[in-house]
Amino acid sequence: MTRTVHCVRLQREAEGLDAPPYPGDLGQRIFDNVSKEAWEEWKAHQTRVINEYRLSLADKQARTFLSQEMEKFLFGGGELAETGYVPPPKDAAKDT
Repeated sequence: MTRTVHCVRLQREAEGLDAPPYPGDLGQRIFDNVSKEAWEEWKAHQTRVINEYRLSLADKQARTFLSQEMEKFLFGGGELAETGYVPPPKDAAKDT
């Protein structure tokens, strides 16, 4: 049976994660309150942030910044870092 959570990002019931995706209390909070779909959205946004800001995850400041962005993205409570990403128009998929 699939585990469901009330996803704080999507604001609806959705399939939950299989395990905490991050260590510590924040990982448990994500596991308890974030869906697989929202986590996948975060991973795509995370990639854009890492690339746009040229973050080196070996740098503690970069990891702290990314962790703060993750909390804002998943739980709200602040303005996200800007990225230049513009999603393609919905009709673009039909043209190919």
